[in-house]
Amino acid sequence: MNDRQELNPLVRPDRPVVELWLMFFANKAAVLGLVLWLLVVFTAVFGLTIYTGDPFEMVGAPMTPPGAEFLLGTDYLGRDVLTGIIHGASITLAIGFSATICTVIIGVVIGVLAGYYGRWVDNLLMRVTEFFQVLPPMLFVMVLISLFTPSIYLIVLAIAVVSWTGMARLTRAEFLKIKELEYVTAERAMGARNASIMVKVILPNALPPLIVAVALNVGTAILFEAALSFLGLGDPNAYSWGYMIGSSREYIWDSWWTITFPGFAIFLTVLGVSLIGDGLNDALNPKLREL
Repeated sequence: MNDRQELNPLVRPDRPVVELWLMFFANKAAVLGLVLWLLVVFTAVFGLTIYTGDPFEMVGAPMTPPGAEFLLGTDYLGRDVLTGIIHGASITLAIGFSATICTVIIGVVIGVLAGYYGRWVDNLLMRVTEFFQVLPPMLFVMVLISLFTPSIYLIVLAIAVVSWTGMARLTRAEFLKIKELEYVTAERAMGARNASIMVKVILPNALPPLIVAVALNVGTAILFEAALSFLGLGDPNAYSWGYMIGSSREYIWDSWWTITFPGFAIFLTVLGVSLIGDGLNDALNPKLREL
């Protein structure tokens, strides 16, 4: 037992989860990110019960500045900005999480198959990956959405289609490294099936870098949706933060608050996710845990 383990009995080799969280919470930036993220999630989950109202309803004079009657002002149609931010939190997070889940499913499946089987399977799947990787993401998404009626489902699918390549390459790299280790070879010698080796043996050991990538991908998806809405390609029936910015972009000089407050909400959310991702990266890094 080393000196650190003697001083802190909670940090032991047989309790890696405890050690991981101790390192995460020792990172002040990561804790700040977690607080920001919990604040956004709390707003999305409980905000509607505390601050009720229809975000599409015109409740006041257009472009009323922030004040006692409307804390964050109203937009060009007289809709309450605060109500929009509270309602938009759930839509924005739903898009971010849904797009990330789709991205992970596509990327991990392709990465697992390419990394484990190698040879012609790897060559074929990597050529497909490279094809999608060289496509201009925003341009491809704009064309895809323009061909159909914009909706949340289409936006989620479009974001996933242009985002899975990084996840696939990361998963493939981890599988190429891990599949040659002794314990994997032992599983093969004992007659374990390929599916069992991939899912139960290799994938759990490849998770640390994938977890970090998943956390960062949520922020990327949120920014993607905001950019699409700003360009007028968002779902007009979904009151997201991106929709708020996009619908008021022509009035930015007359009503700065209609752009600033939802933009600041997006900034805090993405900042929180990025800080959490960096904290997880440090906590899951075995070299840093040995220091």
